[in-house]
Amino acid sequence: QVQLVESGGGLVQPGGSVTLSCTASRIPLENYAIGWFRQAPKKEREGVACLTSGDDRSFVVDSVKGRFTISRHNATNTVFLQIVTLKLEDTAVYYCAANAYCSGPSDFRSWGHGIQVTVSS
Repeated sequence: QVQLVESGGGLVQPGGSVTLSCTASRIPLENYAIGWFRQAPKKEREGVACLTSGDDRSFVVDSVKGRFTISRHNATNTVFLQIVTLKLEDTAVYYCAANAYCSGPSDFRSWGHGIQVTVSS
């Protein structure tokens, strides 16, 4: 099972930006599709972006399109989620997960522990 670690979260002001990182220590993430998900209080976990393996096609859900960007940096074995123009409703715990292909959260078997992003003034 892939062990993933998220970093880069914290407290951010509305309109600000944050870049989340997802890394793994033992396996090359380029061999996996990596998804970013978030879960706000009292809400279900939702997928926000995914990057396929091999051809690195990116998928971003319509609700955050234009503000969320997913990318991969193989040299550091890291997948990033860049978020700009943060809104209060972006407050959530963000998770990265690995799978053979991009799909819904129930298909992903390997997850990080999550990292909190809080948008507040």
